[in-house]
Order: sequence, then C-alpha cells, then structure tokens
Amino acid sequence: MKVAVPRMGNLPFIVRDLAYRFDFDFMETPPFTEKTMETGAALSPEFACLPLKAVLGSFVEMLDAGVDTLVMGGGHGPCRFGYYGEIQRRILEREGYQFEMYVLDPPSVSLSAFYRGIRSIIPASRVPLARLARELSNVMSKVVVFDTLEKWAMALRGLEAEKGSVNAALDEAREIVGAAFTRSEIKRARAEAQERFSLVRLDRERQHLTIGLVGEIFVVLEPFFNFDIDRWLGKRGVVVERCVNIADTVYPGGRNPVFGYTEHAVARAAQPYLSHEVGGDGLKSVGATAMFARRGFDAVVHFLPFTCMPEVIAKGVLGRVSSELDFPVLSLSIDEQTGKAGVETRLEALLDLACSKRGKRVTAGVPVVRIEGGWQVGNGS
Repeated sequence: MKVAVPRMGNLPFIVRDLAYRFDFDFMETPPFTEKTMETGAALSPEFACLPLKAVLGSFVEMLDAGVDTLVMGGGHGPCRFGYYGEIQRRILEREGYQFEMYVLDPPSVSLSAFYRGIRSIIPASRVPLARLARELSNVMSKVVVFDTLEKWAMALRGLEAEKGSVNAALDEAREIVGAAFTRSEIKRARAEAQERFSLVRLDRERQHLTIGLVGEIFVVLEPFFNFDIDRWLGKRGVVVERCVNIADTVYPGGRNPVFGYTEHAVARAAQPYLSHEVGGDGLKSVGATAMFARRGFDAVVHFLPFTCMPEVIAKGVLGRVSSELDFPVLSLSIDEQTGKAGVETRLEALLDLACSKRGKRVTAGVPVVRIEGGWQVGNGS
C-alpha cells in the first residue's frame, strides 16, 4: 500500500511516525494551495463545507502522484463530517480513480471502532496485539508532545526579543521529538525540547494582548485556511492559545491533554449558554470562549467553515457570551473565496478593540493574564 491521509495540523508528523513503526509506505500530503481548493471545489457539492472540498482536492493530487490507499477520519453526532469519507469515495470513483479507502474513527469517538479500523489497515497477521497496543500508546504520547510544542510557541512568539527565535526553537524541537521512538526517549525529548525553548530570550516588559482561538478543528489547525493566524498575531505582540489540537482526537476519554481541560469541564463552562451537544467542535467553541473570558484573555477569534452546522450554532450563541461577559469575539467564516486582506482587516479591528478594553481593565484593577513561569498562558498545561 502507498498510503495518504488528509493534512491537518501535526497529523503528518504522527502518520510518518506510524509508518516507520509499522513499516508501510506513507506519502505525505503536500500543503494546501489554491489549485488544491479549485480541484476540490469543482468536484464537490456546492454547499459542502470547506474540509470536504479541501481534502477531496488533496486526495486527487495524491492519487495522481501514485497513492493507492486513502485513509479518512470518521465522526459521530450531528455533523456531516462522518459522511465525508463515503462521499469522497463515490466522487473519486465517479472520476475514474481506482484505490482503497479506509474510514478510521478516532479513539476519542470509539476505541472499539478505532481498533477495527486500524486492524483493516494493519492486520493481526502482521502486527500482534501486544505490539500494536505498545506502539499506539507511544504514538499517542508523541502526539501530545508535538501539540505541546505548538502551545509553547504560540505562548512565547508574541514576547520574543529576537525576531524568529521562537520559530527556530520550534523547528529544532520538532526534530528532537521526531527522532524519539520509545516512551522513555519521548519523555527525554520533551525535556530537551523544553530546554531549547527556555533559551529563547523574552521581552517580559512588553505590553501584549492574549487571544484564544476556537472553532472547527480543521480550519483552526491548518495555516492555509486560517492565514497562519498564530504567527500573524505573534508578530504583533499577541500571546495565543487554542482550545483544539490533534491530541484531542486521538486521546481517549475526552481529556484534552494539551488544552488542559476535560470535555466535561468545557461543557460545564458552556452550560449557561449552550446545554447540549451540537456536533463537531460547536460545544467546545462556546465553553472554551467562556473559559478564555474568565481566565482574563482579551478576546477570542472563532473560525468556522462556511455552512458548518455546529459552528453556525456556536456563532449564534457566542453573540450572547460576548454580550454577557463583555468580551470581544470575532467569528470568521472561511470558504474557498475568503480573502486574506479582508480577514486581516477584521483582525486588526479586533486588536484595536481589545487594546481599548485592556486599558479600561487595567485602570479598573482587573488582573492581566501573564506567561506563567515563562511557559504557559493562564491555567494551561
């Protein structure tokens, strides 16, 4: 098999690691481009949301490059994402492509469904259960570390004394962690990566804003669709934290190890505004926004793919959260027509509003969130 998976955040690092452990041929999906989106949009139903179009376009590119096996994520609840693997399969077969497609439910949805899915790709005849469990456990630990590196980078980038030093530390840290294999090696790599970040000189006296990122996971994690917002904000002296990570999808039990709050805690924070699951990341968007407000952040940016039902519901609820908590929230609906200039103009307006409110908060004696110990924002891990 020559395997390809959708590109999303740190997923390529993780699948590359799995390919090494289980000895299968993995071809990394290249970064998204306008051509990718044009291809996907031309083949997709008009009102399908952005992830279907983007992933379909990238699958076409990978099949043209010689891939014969596609792996797509599954889903659950009132969100169309769970249907996308089947829709993509039918569209690609209609276009004449010959391939195998596996829909893999993440462990956070169902451990049994995940096991059945992973066994369809890695049969028991090739990898015994004990080895499979051991290696998957190591990979899950590695996922958390990769996401933690990004969390550190987003927290420090807005305070770096030397331009580009955090990005350099992140690149080196990824190489360190990427070379780790066993559980003890991953633990040592995390400590070594943290030591590398500790060498970054910070301007601790710099006035800065703190902004949380919430929304649908694909758009929040993929720089092409969020216009590399964490780096854009970092260049403007903003400390950033996001509530969704790849680790949330592979870590069972709803623990959200990188964000630092369980799904139960997030749902409890959302309770005054949204009391039930709406699918996707909709409930988390509402709960995390309330958490960011109560932790003293200056604003939240909410990303949603155009026509995404869960996030459209969240967007309506976030208006009430913003009003009741007197907290700026900017919702950005993203599709293949969204322009970078328009998004940046709205972000600049949000920063102006947040700066204005920050002055009033400081005058009123409200505590400002700082980088605790030089590492994290607020109560994050």
